This record gives sequence, structure tokens and C-alpha cells, in this order.
Amino acid sequence: MIADGQSAAGQQLGPLITVSGVSFGYDRSPVLLDVDYAVQPGEFTGIVGPSGSGKTSLLRVLLGTVRPQRGRVERRPGLAVSYVPQLETVNWNFPVTVGECVLMSRSTRRLMPWTTPAERADVADVLERLGIGDLAGRHIRELSGGQQQRMFIARALLRRPQLLLMDEPTSGVDIGTRHEVLHLLADLNREGLAIVLTTHDLNGMASHLPHLVALQHRVVAYGPPSEVIVPDVLEQTFGARMEVLQHLGMPVVVDTAEPISLQPVAG
Repeated sequence: MIADGQSAAGQQLGPLITVSGVSFGYDRSPVLLDVDYAVQPGEFTGIVGPSGSGKTSLLRVLLGTVRPQRGRVERRPGLAVSYVPQLETVNWNFPVTVGECVLMSRSTRRLMPWTTPAERADVADVLERLGIGDLAGRHIRELSGGQQQRMFIARALLRRPQLLLMDEPTSGVDIGTRHEVLHLLADLNREGLAIVLTTHDLNGMASHLPHLVALQHRVVAYGPPSEVIVPDVLEQTFGARMEVLQHLGMPVVVDTAEPISLQPVAG
């Protein structure tokens, strides 16, 4: 369900979206200040920063649902973008099944009962691909956290995007679900889908991503975790000094007020 045109030839066409000198705010309160950022084809990037740093606003600028007050946003012509919101913002009591929820993302304006066989086949295909094909008739409130996230990813993929934007995809989920979502996204990215997500989880999520953007109203740093998850960048981004250790070749952020042991736990 991923759009075509994401080969090496597609990489030569330039960025999917370029943000140049973008500033944005609410009620005269600045949220983004002179942000420069380019989303490349096939990239997998996490935007990290504290609450209120502008992470979600940057996603909305990329999505095109808000207009910057200053600066320029350029999108590749015909770019298909899908968005997955935070699970906490969803009304899970809404009377809809998994299959119906996914089907709602189709571009047609026809009412729900009037679906075509091709549309129903597409829904079944994307649900099966994400490992929840047997849940199509289940009410959305009956899903686990991992199943909920897979359903919304399926909903996004039904539109055959070239770019997937996700707001805190592992917020409020357990460790097992976080790993499940991370591996699923990595698989989709290997197939050519560009992914940009926000996260506040430095150790569980951000350190596992290929690229990071540290955001504190401005872009503080951009690069692999080894260059972004470092004390100086974290202090500028989060406003506090943090210690960074190396564990199994990955950066681990430690609260210096509460040192932790990285030794395996017996049992």
C-alpha cells in the first residue's frame, strides 16, 4: 500500500518537503522560530523535544494543516502524505469497527455503506499486511494498544502515502507495544516509506531511529542519535544537564539525580 516512485531515481528528485525559515505561533506566542528542515525520500526521522517545544506544530506545518506566519514550505508536486494522531486524542467509544475506521480514510466522499469491492479488498489487504486482518469486525475500543496503533497505520497506508507523519506513536504504551510499533515502522521504512514522527522517549524510541531532529522552537541539532543524544544538545533542548552513557553501542540518557544500573537483571 506504499506509493510508487520511491526508488533511487526518486531520491534524485530532491526533498519531499522543504521548510525554510518557518516561524509559527498561537495568539502571538511563538512556537516555531526560523525552522529549516527538509524531509528526504525514504528517511526515518524522530523529532525530539520537551512539551511545548513545537514538535506537533512542525508536523502540522509539514502536513499543511497550518500556515507559517513567516518562511516558506515547498512540497513535491503530487506528494501523498498521511497522518497518524496521538492515540490519546481518539474517542474510542465512537461506534465503528476496525474495518470501518480504516475505510474512512479513503478519498471518496461516498457514505459508508456504499463501498466498492475494490475498496473492501484494499482494507482487507492492508489489515492483513499489518497482522490484524482478523480484527476487521471488532469494535475499536476492544483493541490493545499495539492493535490500535496498527489500525491507524493501516488507515494511513490505505491512501498510499509517500510520507507518513506520526505524533507520539508510542506515548502511553508498554515496552512490548513500543518495540512492536518500532519494528513495524522500520519494516515500512525499508520498503521505501518516508516516516517522520515526534517522540519524547529518548531511550526507548529516539535512540533506535536513524535520524533525529532536536527541537526547542528552533532546530537545535539534526543527525544520527550519536550526534543528537549528547549532553550539550540535550541541555539546549530540554533545559537540563543530562548524562549520556553508551550501552550495547547505543546512547542511554541518565537522570544524573538518579543514576541507574545497566547490568542485566537476574531472573
